[in-house]
Amino acid sequence: MSKSTRKKSLKRIAGALERMSPPPGKAPDFGAADAFVWHVEPDRLVPVPQVSRVDLSLLIGVDRSRDTLLANTEQFARGLPANNALLWGARGMGKSSLVKAIHSTLAAKGLPLKIVELQREDLPSVGRLLALLRNAPDCRFLLFCDDLSFSHDDQHYKSLKAVLDGGIEGRPENVVFYATSNRRHLMPRDMIENERSSAINPSEAVEEKVSLSDRFGLWLGFHPCDQDEFLAMIRGYCDHYGIEISDEELRAEAIEWQATRGARSGRVAWQYVTDLAGRKGVPLV
Repeated sequence: MSKSTRKKSLKRIAGALERMSPPPGKAPDFGAADAFVWHVEPDRLVPVPQVSRVDLSLLIGVDRSRDTLLANTEQFARGLPANNALLWGARGMGKSSLVKAIHSTLAAKGLPLKIVELQREDLPSVGRLLALLRNAPDCRFLLFCDDLSFSHDDQHYKSLKAVLDGGIEGRPENVVFYATSNRRHLMPRDMIENERSSAINPSEAVEEKVSLSDRFGLWLGFHPCDQDEFLAMIRGYCDHYGIEISDEELRAEAIEWQATRGARSGRVAWQYVTDLAGRKGVPLV
């Protein structure tokens, strides 16, 4: 093959690769929205014009976690030191709702706080995302990963260290990371025990993975609600949205509803309110 032929072949290959992997999109206008979702292939931040959220006052039974996370987030939004936070515990108890409600509350105060949602599957790209956010010094970014956990042989946890520790550059001063998980140590307990029992050095075998949760400055636990809190959640929603129902009727229906679901949580309470609003002809807006 001649030299000119090789050059033409290389150009064709390079062109094909560029078409397969489009260049990353430019940084968005961060002033156009308060919320963004990170996508890859190509890398881009997509603005979210309206975030699905509930009002902070409607989150019942999480007072301590609410106050702690609100204070931490407001410190960060005002340019003060703040910790990364791990919200862990029972399903449906408002972990992700709390993060979004706090962001909305502080953004409404005029603070330059943006929320960026990152999917667990896209953690390997987090270094590129941080570089993009680092170059927007006029904004403060709450990087949010919902339902974060790791399974056996899952190597994504190594990418998480770039967010929590930042490597040689350090985490950008204008970025804080919040994650929600059903697991305190971000991985199944049986996986931890299996590695501990089969390793030559049991403590070293699990230290790297378990220590991930130690890298969060805040651990906020969420536990199942009791019946009074469950009913208070529903009453709060009804009053907020103008759904008229007596306390006696609400109590009877709500208890029956949670019995059919086999659980009490903020999510189950909202599902009942959605059903009730539909029957009453009341829009949830």
